[in-house]
Amino acid sequence: MLTRRLPATVEPYRLAANHELLEGTIDLDALSRLAAEIGEQSGQAQVSLQFGRDAQRRNLIEGELSAQLQMPCRRCLKPMSVPVSSRFQLAVVSSDALASEVPSEYEPVLVDNEHLDLLGAIEDELLLSLPQVVYHEESACAVSRDQMQSGESADERAPARADSPFDVLKTLKGKL
Repeated sequence: MLTRRLPATVEPYRLAANHELLEGTIDLDALSRLAAEIGEQSGQAQVSLQFGRDAQRRNLIEGELSAQLQMPCRRCLKPMSVPVSSRFQLAVVSSDALASEVPSEYEPVLVDNEHLDLLGAIEDELLLSLPQVVYHEESACAVSRDQMQSGESADERAPARADSPFDVLKTLKGKL
C-alpha cells in the first residue's frame, strides 16, 4: 500500500526527461470538483505516474489510479462504496494550439509556466472514471421491489375493449 503523498504540482518536463516514476496517494477530501459531483469523500486515491518521452519527443505521462468512493444509490440515494480505477495516457502541452496536435491515443494536459497542477489532472481522471449510474443490490437497497416499479401495473394498463367502428356497419346491414 502506498503511503507517500503526491505533490500538488510537478515539473513534468524535468520528470519526463529523467523518465521518473511517481507513486503515492492523494486525499479525496482535497478534490472539490469531485465533492460537488458525488458528495464529500474521505480516504485516499492510489496513483502511479510514469513520466517519459515518445519517439517524437512528446512529453508523456502514463498513469493508473484507483480509489474507493462513496456514491449515492440512484434508487434510495443512500451512499454506497464504489471502486473506481483508471488507466490513462496524457501528453503534456504548453498551449491550446499544441493540444489540438496531440494524437488521439493521448489526452492533452495543459502546463502553466512549466508546472502541472497534478491534483487537478488526477481529479479530471477520477471524474472521467465515475460510473454513470450506481445501484445497491436489490436485497440491500432501502427501496422495496414494489417501490421500484413506476406507473401502473400490467393489468391496469390493458385498455378496456373498445367497440369496433364496424359494429355500426353490422347494424346498418341488418336493417337493409
